[in-house]
Amino acid sequence: MEGGLSKASTYPGRAPAQLQRQPLSGSSLRKLLGLVVLLTFSTSYAYLGFSGTDHHSLEPVPLDAPSIISKCASLHLRPGPPADFYGRSQSDRFQAGTAPVLIRNASIWTGFSDGLEVIRGDILLDKGLIKQVGHINSKTLASYNNATVIDAKGAWLTPGVIDVHSHLGVEPSPALNGAVDGNSEKGPIVPWLRALDGLNTHDESFLHAIAGGVTTSLVLPGSLNAIGGQGFVVKLRPTEERSPTSLLLEPSFGLNGSEVDPSAPPRWRHMKHACGENPRWYQATRMDTVWAVREAYETARKLKVEQDDFCESALNGKWGAVKGKTFPEDLQWESLVDILRGRVKVQTHCYEALDIDNFVRLSNEFQFPIAAFHHAHEAYLVPEVLKRAYKNVPAIAMFSTFSRYKREAYRHSEFAPRILADEGIDVIMKSDHPAIVSRNLLHEASVAHHFGLAENLALASVISTPAKTLGLDHRIGYIAKDVVLWDSHPLALGATPTHVFIDGISQLPLAHLAPKPSANQHAPSTPDFSRETKEAIEYEGLPPLEPYRRADVVVFTNVSNYWDRDEASSGIVNLLSATGLSAGNPASPGVVVASRGKIICAGRSTDCATFVPKNADTSIIDLQGGAVQPALVSYGTALGLAEIALEPSTGDGPVTDPLDPRQPALLGASGYVARAADGLQFATRNALLAYRSGVTVSVSAPQHGVWLAGLSAAFSTGAAHRLARGAVLRDVVAVHASLGHGDAGASVSTKVAALRRLLVERVEGELGAWFQRVANGTLPLVVNVGSADIIATLIALKKEVEEHTGKTLKLTIASASEAHLVADELAEAGVGVIVTPPRPFPYTWDERRILPGPPLSADSLIGHLVKHNVTVGLGPHGISAISHAGSAGMASWSVRNLRFDAGEVLLDAGPGVLDKAAVFALASVNVEKLLGLELEPKEQDLVATVGGDLLDFAGKVVAVISPRQEAVDIFI
Repeated sequence: MEGGLSKASTYPGRAPAQLQRQPLSGSSLRKLLGLVVLLTFSTSYAYLGFSGTDHHSLEPVPLDAPSIISKCASLHLRPGPPADFYGRSQSDRFQAGTAPVLIRNASIWTGFSDGLEVIRGDILLDKGLIKQVGHINSKTLASYNNATVIDAKGAWLTPGVIDVHSHLGVEPSPALNGAVDGNSEKGPIVPWLRALDGLNTHDESFLHAIAGGVTTSLVLPGSLNAIGGQGFVVKLRPTEERSPTSLLLEPSFGLNGSEVDPSAPPRWRHMKHACGENPRWYQATRMDTVWAVREAYETARKLKVEQDDFCESALNGKWGAVKGKTFPEDLQWESLVDILRGRVKVQTHCYEALDIDNFVRLSNEFQFPIAAFHHAHEAYLVPEVLKRAYKNVPAIAMFSTFSRYKREAYRHSEFAPRILADEGIDVIMKSDHPAIVSRNLLHEASVAHHFGLAENLALASVISTPAKTLGLDHRIGYIAKDVVLWDSHPLALGATPTHVFIDGISQLPLAHLAPKPSANQHAPSTPDFSRETKEAIEYEGLPPLEPYRRADVVVFTNVSNYWDRDEASSGIVNLLSATGLSAGNPASPGVVVASRGKIICAGRSTDCATFVPKNADTSIIDLQGGAVQPALVSYGTALGLAEIALEPSTGDGPVTDPLDPRQPALLGASGYVARAADGLQFATRNALLAYRSGVTVSVSAPQHGVWLAGLSAAFSTGAAHRLARGAVLRDVVAVHASLGHGDAGASVSTKVAALRRLLVERVEGELGAWFQRVANGTLPLVVNVGSADIIATLIALKKEVEEHTGKTLKLTIASASEAHLVADELAEAGVGVIVTPPRPFPYTWDERRILPGPPLSADSLIGHLVKHNVTVGLGPHGISAISHAGSAGMASWSVRNLRFDAGEVLLDAGPGVLDKAAVFALASVNVEKLLGLELEPKEQDLVATVGGDLLDFAGKVVAVISPRQEAVDIFI
């Protein structure tokens, strides 16, 4: 913990076990250095004054001997905190004028005792440090009468969240070409580059990350290079200096003319490496990449040997051996030499078992430890390989469910964090911002917890474990300096900071709060995934996902809630509560009975007894207080059209844009319209995982790179092939297009003009025919767009077309990141929106004016739109907004998490705006309505969950009740 912490009466005041050791003996080395210098000068003076004839035993001492000896002695120093670190009374990052802060009555997760220690008490911050924790006596408080006092009222308080893998500030938000500095294309080996040199402090990501409780990030170069350069640990708060350098935490070099003391322990540095597919950018195979890395380290090894030989002579007073020489140095390779000396942390982007094995062999060949493997999608399959790494077992910094976007991520398992933890391997959840927005990093830990990672380890995975891996657990990761106060348990769905303190300075002085249910003050209960975890290992990441199908009677008992569609209101209602049953009443449990995929009874067990056959073949599933609810409908991804986004052979491919002058002659002058139904693939892993997560229908539009996508199709995510019963619900759902500033091809105004001509004029050919149906109001037009300016243009175009045709144009806006700016106009024009991602982020210029939701704004985007009577649907949160053509292809993995996205929407909107029934409608009925997908009752699936419902972490999908299939699909 940071220096300056004193023991309060209820707090043991201890440091982590590894911090109880004294820092590596810089004092001993300094004593040795002083002695050597003294002896050297004594010898020098004796020689200069020597009058005898036997001079052979004496060698001339160079004038720069002290600096040489200092340099050589410093090579043996290990990184660590300064000797006086724990006695400090003020942080080196303290900002003058910062008032003390007293937080009272908090539930404090300290990070100690393997993440199991929780203290109920107070915490006092002053001079950029935590002064006391626990019960703070009145005498101490009397000396802090100017402190800002916050009553936590029992709320959870943790150390700041740490993002161990981020490109914040080097991969810009919003994305502007002039600030893209993440990857160098100058060659595969560039260890001399530094991410700091491209760090843009004006990046909007800083504030958004803080809004997720992130206080510290390791900003790394990209992964295009096998050795990509040096990363830097930064604090995210703005400084008075406003420079990237002032953000650095424990910088390894001098700042503002103040050089690092060479006799003191150095500060840790970090080097980015990458294995596998990414370095193939340089037209290299894996063999080429490994050789390039070996060649680089051999260069560094030889330089290290030269340095060691030089210093051995100097430190032993053999000055003749180094006469006329200087200390061997090379600015390009010095960082790799320091890796070999154990002074630089190696952070390695590696996915597959073969690449992990390669790098472990490299670490042993050149004898350097690996701090962490990042991404490491197959690490859970090779724990023994990890344990063979040089000196220490690397931590694994990973995603929870982000996978299958490239071949080497195909075998990822959501159970990997649990499996690795069971092997005793440190697990870290990371963002790879902006792939996963850093604001959502804590959610990664929550999802890992849902799939089996223990509560203490899940919290540690974004707080204390990354601190240890960075070599900064003496400063961060434990109750030391940066703290976050949460509105709910940090692992609860939608947990949001109410206060964030970095260096003792409040970062959210005007935080907007959306009160959470009292149940969210406890860690969520998690389902039992023991069987699935074992299967993930047994099948090497590709376990069978197909359900067990029952066409006869299935009885669901102990049902707390049964939500279904109300045909009269076209909404969702709780049919079980309408019978007078209270949720989870053990004296009168709810029962739902299905036969051939249809509900035939719902109510008390006595009410449904006559519907249950008295034979051994009846399946009875105890939902343990769980629920039956509408299945979800997804829009906004390439689900069913691309299994591995970056492998063209696994997908349908992009359509030819009608505005492209290179149209094939076969298509004719009027072009063609692609149909997604013609390119659908079934039983893909992404689709089956979505099915097992309660998303049973996907509406997918053809992949496109410029403007017009074509015709979407609605299909069953659980179908085995196109000809299976109920596989394709609609061959044609809607016409789709994308409009965004900066997209390839023609200008936005040109594309709008093309839409106008297609909708107002009679255009011959297939393209004109489909748009005629749109103009006549018989087919919806869905436009993926984020910019409020373009949305306004489309509203005006809708009015223009309607005045011309006399028909109502069915226009739906998808993505809609800035839709709040024209909410009233959308409602007036009868234009609904499908919001995806549900929590917007300024990915591009078109999304720069977002409504981010609590704690940065009082309203969430969806909450604001609902309040303004806009019909809203919900899409999954991929890795970008779908307003720009081509982004949907990278989002198919995220469909399985739509249920959690919906749960967060409910919480972000605040009390009284939405209830669970309304949120189920956002992700089912409303999506269908906005896309013109009018499903009949016999096509509407239900989902059964054990332990909870789809909108929380407690629920686990155990069955899909499908009238389309005339069966119940069971997953247990």
